[in-house]
Amino acid sequence: MTAMAQSAQGSPALPRFLTLGQTIFAEDYLLELAKTSGFLKRTPRKIAAGALLASLCAECLHGSPSYNDLAASLEASRPDRGPSRQAVALRLGESFETFIEHLLGDVIAHRLAGNDVPSEALAERFCGYRRVLVQDSTVIQLPGHLYADFSGVSNGQSSVCNARIQAPYDLIPSRLVSFSIDAYSKNDLAAAPELPIQEGDLVLRDRGYLTPDEVRRQRAAGADCIYRHKTGTTYLAPETREPIDLPALLRSRPRLDLQVLLNNPAHTPVRLLAAPVDEETANLRRLKAKRETRGHNPSKAVLELMDWTSFITTIPAALADFARILAIYGLRWRIEVIFKAWKSHMKFQLLHRVSKRQMTILLKARLLLITCATNLLHGPLAAVLRHRYERRLSLLKFMRYLSGGQVNFLRALRSLLIGDAQAHTFHKALVRYCCYDKRKRQNYCDVWEALA
Repeated sequence: MTAMAQSAQGSPALPRFLTLGQTIFAEDYLLELAKTSGFLKRTPRKIAAGALLASLCAECLHGSPSYNDLAASLEASRPDRGPSRQAVALRLGESFETFIEHLLGDVIAHRLAGNDVPSEALAERFCGYRRVLVQDSTVIQLPGHLYADFSGVSNGQSSVCNARIQAPYDLIPSRLVSFSIDAYSKNDLAAAPELPIQEGDLVLRDRGYLTPDEVRRQRAAGADCIYRHKTGTTYLAPETREPIDLPALLRSRPRLDLQVLLNNPAHTPVRLLAAPVDEETANLRRLKAKRETRGHNPSKAVLELMDWTSFITTIPAALADFARILAIYGLRWRIEVIFKAWKSHMKFQLLHRVSKRQMTILLKARLLLITCATNLLHGPLAAVLRHRYERRLSLLKFMRYLSGGQVNFLRALRSLLIGDAQAHTFHKALVRYCCYDKRKRQNYCDVWEALA
């Protein structure tokens, strides 16, 4: 029995399978959800929730569908009941957005609560941590008329409207944990406290999320974290509670690994590590720092710290030295690869001038496709290819393959069902088109297994 089928049986309220033919979820489940979300109040005559969802997801693989595109897609599946574009426009309202939000949440929760891998096994798969969370945000450009709702950047001549998508990702089961679509003005610092932290988590985020209180929150929850040193962060000596002159301290030592306190009311204890980098890397960092300051030269102390790679972490020294901390933090790059897959293959650049409601529905439909591809397809198929063919499935190549059309989504979903005679043929196609090339350089999967 496949992991997908096992998970479906473990939660009867959720769909047993997905398809992009007539509907992406089982009809009985969609009917119940359409009623609870307010989308359906009586038996639909022309536009059923499942059919509208299927058309929306299928059309999103090709671009950003208009009301007319969706009406034509619905008519193609049921020529005798083709709706008008005005009817489609009326149905794409608040209740349908709520409907999609529930589906997105159910896909995420279903996979996280699945019974295919026991929680005890997950806790042992990465140094005792039950979850390894990486979080970052990506910015997508929207039509300019939505600037009042999503903000962006502007000058005296022009303005650009942007939205920011936050996406935490659990590296152990390779699953997206949640999403949020926010205004561009809501930066990572504001979004940091919104990530639910559990005991036994390891959190890997960049400096944009770092505050002393955020580290304190994670320690209080029983979780560990790793951050790069952030310019302006003050560290205190545990004995005297006096600020540490970090550049001076680094000049007197070849490496650094000591306990310090953060400069917050709780004086949160952390471990500060630093090691020198080669001259070329240091010069590139200084060049980048000068370019990003836009005419305001960085201080001498900041430029001096570019000679070092520095981290703060709550992981004890007995469990990880600097080399291991550096390697573990490198896993954070996985979320950047995921964002690259989205932006390269999920047609975010084709968002056109529509209302705010229609725009959020289009974005959430894309996120639903992305979550299905990442949480329901990539992990199980990667395990199959690794076990049967000793090949590694590339996330970038796999997302590109799925974006080719709904038939590829359907083949991937069908290949996970029991008794599908075409599964072997599909798996061979994935080996041919979607796996890492055989080479000496380690890929992400190799690095993960070496660390785990």
